[in-house]
Amino acid sequence: MEETAIVLMLKEQETGFLTKELGCYTVVGNPALLYQIYAEETEHGIVVHMGLTCEKETQDWEYEAIFDYYDTEALAEWTDQVVEEEGHWNPVWFAMFPFLQEEEEMKRRMEDILQAHALELQSVYEAIVDKKDDYCE
Repeated sequence: MEETAIVLMLKEQETGFLTKELGCYTVVGNPALLYQIYAEETEHGIVVHMGLTCEKETQDWEYEAIFDYYDTEALAEWTDQVVEEEGHWNPVWFAMFPFLQEEEEMKRRMEDILQAHALELQSVYEAIVDKKDDYCE
């Protein structure tokens, strides 16, 4: 399995600037699926925004099919919310969850989310393999 270092930074809501390092984590597995990651302070504490994507370049018809078949509930065990974000080259989802102070817990949470996302993407790829005609006119 691949390892990658993830530096989690606090993002200032007003300016969008990354202002403070919250932690650095060596995460195992599926680093190509991570689009971006940052945290924001809210009235409920610090919330992590973990952007997830596909490991391959998608064709136009696949873009819509992936969004249609992807079940965000696959990440529900580890996240408070998962939202689709269109307008990127490939499909992107943002998984939100509370920042965990304990380094090992935070690392495990990120790995669990990446693994669940990878499994859901694999399921989606299998489901849409013969759906090209449904999305092409």
